[in-house]
Amino acid sequence: MDRRQALRNIGATAVAPSLIPVLAEDRATHSAGRLKQSVSYWPYGRIPLPQFAARAKTIGLSAIDLLQPEEWPVVADAGLVSSMGYPSKRRDFLSRGFNNPANHDLLVDEIEKTLPLAAAAKVPNVIAMFGNRNGIPDDRGAEACIAGLSRVKASAERHGVTVCVELLNSKVDHKDYMGDSTPWAVKVMQGVNSPRVKLLYDIYHMQIMEGDVIRTIRDFLPHIAHFHTGGVPGRNEIDDGQELNYRTVCTAIADAGFTGYLAHEFVPKRDPLTSLAEAFKLCDV
Repeated sequence: MDRRQALRNIGATAVAPSLIPVLAEDRATHSAGRLKQSVSYWPYGRIPLPQFAARAKTIGLSAIDLLQPEEWPVVADAGLVSSMGYPSKRRDFLSRGFNNPANHDLLVDEIEKTLPLAAAAKVPNVIAMFGNRNGIPDDRGAEACIAGLSRVKASAERHGVTVCVELLNSKVDHKDYMGDSTPWAVKVMQGVNSPRVKLLYDIYHMQIMEGDVIRTIRDFLPHIAHFHTGGVPGRNEIDDGQELNYRTVCTAIADAGFTGYLAHEFVPKRDPLTSLAEAFKLCDV
């Protein structure tokens, strides 16, 4: 299941608690704590959210990512933060973005309705998308993104919530997606020029498109508000079975003074909560 399928399956029947393994205390005994670690819920959607949130807290995570507003109180009750909120349940959420002016009224309305809800619930970020090209040249798409995102920046600044526009790969997972280049996306951020409109830098996606992850992060960190992880190739565990050295990447992010959230968004191939605990420890730098 990918994120688009997860959006379609909101409200699906949860699995029985017996499928959730009872493990020993997972939290690192001496947590470095320089990075606030979160986890995207959709790869674990077969586990009921209240139980998943409780286990995430036990592991040492401080937040859960990519949740709808009705899910935010569940996470708060577990003592965690909803680190990234959705403004919509649309099936075309990833592909219909700010690069097309015809989408602006819809997208602005969704985000402006969500920002005060996020502020009240202490949700720091709301996700947005650049959108698929659909024949739109990149320069025109950038101009449209600047114009559309500029319409929400005043509200985002007023409510103290950051609109995070996600970078995705167009090579493997999201064919035709326009926001597949960090330099291109940074030019959009520079055009919008707001401390509350920034990038969601997905390390998995950008390793596929660009590589040179650490240098890119260091060069453009002022424009990045949030990170996602995932093993390359395959978007599975971030262990030695894939090509990225996540401990080194996370050390570079922490050394650069990043204060936002790093959210795990890999799809486990093994026991999911064991893999999540291992990822937390690996990135606890």
